[in-house]
Amino acid sequence: MDSSADAVLTQLRKGVLEYCVLACLRQRPAYGLELASQLAQGRLLTSEGTLYPLLSRLRKQGLVESTWQESTSGPPRRYYQLTDQGITALAAF
Repeated sequence: MDSSADAVLTQLRKGVLEYCVLACLRQRPAYGLELASQLAQGRLLTSEGTLYPLLSRLRKQGLVESTWQESTSGPPRRYYQLTDQGITALAAF
C-alpha cells in the first residue's frame, strides 16, 4: 500500500473509531484493555494510547459512563457502558 492509501486509511479509522467503541459497548460494559483487544482484532486500533483519550471524550460528551469494579486478577478496572445518549448516537450513525 502506498503512503497516500495509508493516510486515507488512517483518517477513516479516526472517523469511525468512536462509533466502533460505542458498538463494542452495545452488548455489555467493558474495560479499556478489553476494548483495545477487540478493536485491535479488527485492525481498527494500533495503540492503546489512542483509546483512553477517546473514552474520556466520550464520557465528557455523555455517550458513555464508567464505574470502577474489583477484579479477581489485579487492581480494580474501570468499566465503560453506553448511556441512553450513546445508544441514540450509535443508532443515528
